Amino acid sequence: MVTAKDGLMTSNLTGTANRVLTDYKDAIQDYRVTDMPVISLFAERFTTETGGDVDITFARPSMALEQIEEGDTPNYQHTDLRNERVAVKEWGIAVGVTRRMLEDSRFSEMELALNEARRAVERHVTQHFIYTVFGLYKAEYGTGYNGGHILVGTTEDNLSAFATNTHGSFYGVDPDTLTTASDKRLYEYGEYTETQLADMGPGDNGTHYFAATDTSGTVSTTGDISLQDITAAMELINAKGGTADTIMISPSHYKTLLNLADFTMPFGGTTTPLTEHGNSKGGLDYVNNVSASGLVGQLYGLNVYMNHWVPSTRFGVFDMKVKPVAYVERRVITVEEANPGFGITGSYMSMRYGLKVIRPESGVIVVGD
Repeated sequence: MVTAKDGLMTSNLTGTANRVLTDYKDAIQDYRVTDMPVISLFAERFTTETGGDVDITFARPSMALEQIEEGDTPNYQHTDLRNERVAVKEWGIAVGVTRRMLEDSRFSEMELALNEARRAVERHVTQHFIYTVFGLYKAEYGTGYNGGHILVGTTEDNLSAFATNTHGSFYGVDPDTLTTASDKRLYEYGEYTETQLADMGPGDNGTHYFAATDTSGTVSTTGDISLQDITAAMELINAKGGTADTIMISPSHYKTLLNLADFTMPFGGTTTPLTEHGNSKGGLDYVNNVSASGLVGQLYGLNVYMNHWVPSTRFGVFDMKVKPVAYVERRVITVEEANPGFGITGSYMSMRYGLKVIRPESGVIVVGD
C-alpha cells in the first residue's frame, strides 16, 4: 500500500514504531478521496467553501427570438432563475487505530481498520444517495418528505418546500400548480405546454411517482414491475426534453422480469461484446462482468442495472446524461486525530457534503402497489 521508510519523528518510540507511524500517516492520504461509483452515476459535483445551507442557481430556458424589422431593437428579455438550497452537513466514523498498534508495529491492523472505515463510508454514501433519489425516509439522513416516504399522492407544492423536503425530489402531483418563478419547476418544452405535461402519466396528474402494475404474483408491494410502467416513465422523461436511458431495479424486480413471459422479446443482453464474456452468455467471464457492473441487460434500449441497494418496493427510470442529483462537497474524507489521552491516534474519518435532487425531470420512481 505504501513504501516503508525511515521514521522522521523524534520521540521515545522505537525505530520500527517510528517507521510504522510514518507509514500510517502516508497511508491515510489514500483515503482523502470521494470518487465512488454512486456519485459518478447520479450526481453533478459542486464544491463550496462554506458549510450549512448552500444555494445553487439555475437558468431556465425562457428566452426566445422574435421577428423584428430591419434597424429595430428587439425587446429586452431576461432568463428566469430557479434556486435550489442544499443542506451541507458533517459526517464521521471512528477508526480503530490505537497507540498500541503503532508501538507494536502492527501496521496490518491499522490497514484493516482504515479499510473497514472506508467501506463504511462507501456504504453510508451509497445508501444516502439511494434514499435521496428514491424518496425514502431515514431520520439519520433527513431524506423523504416531512418525516415519511414520498408517496404516489404527494403534491408538488409540498415537495418544493425546503423545510419539509431538504433532499429534493422529482415532480409531484399537479406540477403546474406553482406559479411563482422562484418555486415553479415545470416549464413547457418542445411542442408540449405546461398543461399537457402536467396531465401526463398513468394518473393524468403529471407526477413522477406513480403506482406500479402488480405483476409480482403476490399481494405484497415487493418486486412490482411491468413493461407498461417502463414505457409510461419513458414518456414522462422524454416529453420534458430528456432521454430515458437507465432502469435501476432490485433483485426482487429482476426476478419478476425473468418470470414475465414477454420479457425475452424486448430484453437484450449486456452491451459488452460476447468475446469479452467468454463467447457465451453463460460463461464465467460473463458472470464476472455482470457482477462487477450490475448491468444485467437492456429493455427498449435502456440499460437495466440490478443492485441490492435499490429498495424491493420501488424501481427507477432515469436520464443519466443529465445527472439528477447535486453533490455539494465542503471537505473530502479526512482522518482526524483524537485526544492522545484516550490512547488513540487518527481515531476518526470525517467528511462534509450535501445531496439534493435538482433535476426533477430526469427521473421517475415507480412505487409498488
